[in-house]
Amino acid sequence: MNLFADIRALTISALDGLVSDGVLPGGLDTANVAVEPPRDAAHGDMATNAAMVLAKPAKMKPRDIAEALAPRLAADPRIVSVEVAGPGFLNIRLAPDVWQQVVAAVLANGADFGRSAMGQGAKVNVEYVSANPTGPLHVGHTRGAVFGDALAALLEYSGHEVTREYYINDGGGQVDTLARSVYLRYLEAHGRDVAFEGDVYPGDYLVAVGQALKDKVGEDYLDKGERYWLPVLRLFATEAMMDLIRADLARLGIEMDVFSSEKALYGTGKIEAAIHALRAKDLIYRGTLEPPKGKLPDDWEAREQTLFRSTAFGDDQDRPIQKSDGAWTYFAPDIAYHWDKCERGFDALINVFGADHGGYVKRMKAAVAALSDDKVPLDIKLTQIVKLMRDGEELKMSKRAGTFVTLADLVDMVGPDVTRFIMLTRKNDAPLDFDVDKALEQSKDNPVFYVQYAHARVQSVLRKAAEQGIDVSDAALGAADLSHLSHSAEHALAAKLAEWPRLVEIAARTHEPHRVAFYLYDLASGLHALWNRGNDEPALRFLQEDHAISAAKIALARAVSVVIAAGLGILGVEPANEMR
Repeated sequence: MNLFADIRALTISALDGLVSDGVLPGGLDTANVAVEPPRDAAHGDMATNAAMVLAKPAKMKPRDIAEALAPRLAADPRIVSVEVAGPGFLNIRLAPDVWQQVVAAVLANGADFGRSAMGQGAKVNVEYVSANPTGPLHVGHTRGAVFGDALAALLEYSGHEVTREYYINDGGGQVDTLARSVYLRYLEAHGRDVAFEGDVYPGDYLVAVGQALKDKVGEDYLDKGERYWLPVLRLFATEAMMDLIRADLARLGIEMDVFSSEKALYGTGKIEAAIHALRAKDLIYRGTLEPPKGKLPDDWEAREQTLFRSTAFGDDQDRPIQKSDGAWTYFAPDIAYHWDKCERGFDALINVFGADHGGYVKRMKAAVAALSDDKVPLDIKLTQIVKLMRDGEELKMSKRAGTFVTLADLVDMVGPDVTRFIMLTRKNDAPLDFDVDKALEQSKDNPVFYVQYAHARVQSVLRKAAEQGIDVSDAALGAADLSHLSHSAEHALAAKLAEWPRLVEIAARTHEPHRVAFYLYDLASGLHALWNRGNDEPALRFLQEDHAISAAKIALARAVSVVIAAGLGILGVEPANEMR
């Protein structure tokens, strides 16, 4: 049941009737006709912009369209009244039994209430995290991991077939640095004095890796040059770090479907094949880039390079794919990797990048547009920085990593559920202050507690009702006489439930899982408000002397908990049955 979609369908049907009667001209595009909650709940239960968006193409005043449309909508038995407001908006009030039907629909459908077929089975690849395999995940990676995982779950819930993917950046010089750092820990495991100076990773997380290397090869690499051990240690260290990263992700309940290696693209002809595909479209050429704007770097020089014609697809400038010495730029394997995604048959690609990759967005979109002939859209979502706060000060250091706070540090402090929910309390492209102290509070200011508490309160009501002999199964509650839900406060909470299917589709379409977290907070607020109001108005309490009345009111509370559990499931958070 998607009540907003149903009333929108009614609105479109009414508009078609106006066309048939000659009130409106034919051929009108109704794609932008919307039915949504009004900004002010006092104005009604729903509002439609139909008259406003059709006025110009119909060459009519919006108010004239609204006044013609209103009585047709009001004729539907679900609608109590339709009022024309302002220049032509229509405010709609629904009959009380509509809200009772919403409660029944939630209980009948359970976790599937709100589940959508919008995606129509489209295959979507969501690439996220993709951190360099040089150490444990830090707090910034955590935000991208949570965002990407919630987005993947949201897309699945809305009817898409999703593949979760991690791109291992194991082809660059940072892996050499990692190997050298592990070698130092290997020497240290043999009792050698070592100095962690220059370009190395000094974190304690490599101590165990160095010991593991000693256990495997003994003294074989002692006093040997890099040429002897570097290639082997690259692979050994990368695998050790990926094991660490998988363990970090597991702390948050994140499992990837695919791990793709950048290194696997080299020496296999895959990069060459991708560039050849672009060359065949006359998108690869030899040329010289314009000098950068502003003060030129000291080492800048005009030189001929192999370039990708990315400006043909909206980029600011064409991009080098091969250096003058014949080596590939960082961009070339990324092109090959995304070509591989297109070849795997995905209908859409989503990449979740850190904010420091903002300059990479246009070129990557240009590459995918070129490779797929504009058939495979690429959406790149940037996650902004996270500032971790405790006792009013920013946390910047970690015993594990030496230089940054790790994902493991954060989960140890607040737990996986709190970590995931708080990471989704801001839109992905807005900076996030993560206050550890606030996250551990049991108060309204802690959103995850507030939502969890609402779910736990409902479970408490169910337990008490069962003790009184009331059948609290969803089937029994759904069959209760819901006409006892007659108070405006109860209707308001049911109206919030009715928004869930619409919210899911909007969040999935915009790739914004934070909308789910916001909605759950509002829904929990409605439950808490009704609970607190019952302290002063006994008729609003969930448990009444009359079991039939209790069943109806408990049905509403149970419906709230069903939707909260479904929403938390998308966010990867366990619903609480009781608060400790």
